[in-house]
Amino acid sequence: MRFIGNKEQLLERIYQAVLATGVTKGHFCDFFSGTSNVGRFFKEKGFKITSSDLLYFSYVLQKAYISNNNQPTFKKLLQNIKTADNSLFSSPLESVRNYLNNLRGINGFIYKNYTEEGTKNQQHKRKYFTAENGKRIDAIRTKIEEWKQKKLINENEYFVLLASLIESVPFYANISGVYAAFLKQYDPRALKRFEIKPIKFYPGKKEHTVYNGDSMNLINGLNVDILYIDPPYNNRQYAPNYHLLETIAKYDAPKIKGTTGLREYANQKSDFCNKDTAIIALDKIAKTAKYKYLILSYNSEGIMPEKDIMFVLKKYGEVTLQNIDYPRFKSNSNGDSKHKKTIQEQLYILRG
Repeated sequence: MRFIGNKEQLLERIYQAVLATGVTKGHFCDFFSGTSNVGRFFKEKGFKITSSDLLYFSYVLQKAYISNNNQPTFKKLLQNIKTADNSLFSSPLESVRNYLNNLRGINGFIYKNYTEEGTKNQQHKRKYFTAENGKRIDAIRTKIEEWKQKKLINENEYFVLLASLIESVPFYANISGVYAAFLKQYDPRALKRFEIKPIKFYPGKKEHTVYNGDSMNLINGLNVDILYIDPPYNNRQYAPNYHLLETIAKYDAPKIKGTTGLREYANQKSDFCNKDTAIIALDKIAKTAKYKYLILSYNSEGIMPEKDIMFVLKKYGEVTLQNIDYPRFKSNSNGDSKHKKTIQEQLYILRG
């Protein structure tokens, strides 16, 4: 999934930083889970995972990938629906996925509020999805909720299906990267017929814990080996950037406003999107939580200056800093390489 600050390309470097501490197994806390990529990675490495995030769609991903240890069987559901997929090689999820992908679209909340056709008589015309794909998302989301209400699927199966839907949306959304705006003309991917795509499972035997809410509320009870913190870097809140995924995940028909159909997010604001409150929050985490090592993943252009971060962390133990260089390309008239600049992903490692 395209997601601001996604650490997919940095996972091995983060893992090496953890191994350098001498911790090779134990309890790993992914404090700001996002897409849950970091938690999934360390789950596969054998760690016990605790993860949390303000956004509900992140919680959906955590439930499907982190706390869920088994592939769903959909035993009860498959006894109550007729699927066109009779292949002996199809998994239960594949059969259910094919069923959902063949549903007839309905004029639901997404179609009525986030497609050009559905909003043609409204003040704000929106082009997040084609009319057909908006209807298909509505049909799939409605059916998943119906199965839950009828108790045809259990909790794990419910979140696996929701995660499959959420993971598929970005492949068809008419956006450049985030959902804070839609494109004026349809991107080629947005014109393709919407279908739920398969997702990966992360089997395991350990009991993992996931939360939906302000992670700051967890610090008094945290006692982990590795406390990994990957907060927002700038003053742009994540909730408005991913409001549409949040609405599809909750499917709560929220009151929306403005050109982009933004839902209310007053209760989903992060302290780390403000320089002053970010430093205070970081200090509180480092001071209050119990951990062997705290690892802060940050960006060299983040709103918290390096000197301020070091000042806070050094109050609570020995700190080392690893810098991972990334080339950043700015547009220029001649493409001369001398105009390249480097940004850095910074790993601050505090020994508790």
